[in-house]
Amino acid sequence: MYIPNFITSDQESSILSHIERTPKPRWTQLLNRRLVNYGGVPHPNGMIAEEIPEWLQSYVDKVNNLGIFESQKANHVLVNEYLPGQGILPHTDGPLFYPIISTISCGAHTVLEFTKRETTGEANGVVIFKLLLEPRSLLILKDTLYSDYMHAISEINEDTLCDRICNYNLCENTYKIGDHLVRRAARISLTIRNVPKTSKMKLKFC
Repeated sequence: MYIPNFITSDQESSILSHIERTPKPRWTQLLNRRLVNYGGVPHPNGMIAEEIPEWLQSYVDKVNNLGIFESQKANHVLVNEYLPGQGILPHTDGPLFYPIISTISCGAHTVLEFTKRETTGEANGVVIFKLLLEPRSLLILKDTLYSDYMHAISEINEDTLCDRICNYNLCENTYKIGDHLVRRAARISLTIRNVPKTSKMKLKFC
């Protein structure tokens, strides 16, 4: 499910402002991006719950109000920062989470690539389709998109709007398909999920 303009421009600016003020020690720096966990750090033995900041909880509530988690509620947010040329290898979110993920994009677009997941758990390397994620949009992955496909973001500086992008009809803007290139900019993603296995002790993050 793809929802354009899930948040307003003012809300997007507010999110980016809060993220910009995040203390540097709070970030986890990886080779191809940096990230922050809110709500706790997921672990196979269970997540020790942390209180999600009020400014961020309002967007968790907005997603929860869609009812996509059924009887559950989202309790975790993974913030990723991608600079131009950065991305993420094919992956699934895995068994630590309720099998639905929702992602709000802020600041810039990206193109998400989907490959079939093999019985070995690896991607087969063939991109079957792509989704264009515009700023302020919400993407929801569930059912077979969650379990049977892996998703990735290529480490490139610009995207070609090709015919394998299958959600043009749902996008806010009209795009020229073919050789049209769209340059990337810094993008913040808020991946909002439910971690079923949590401890009863809840920590407040300051």
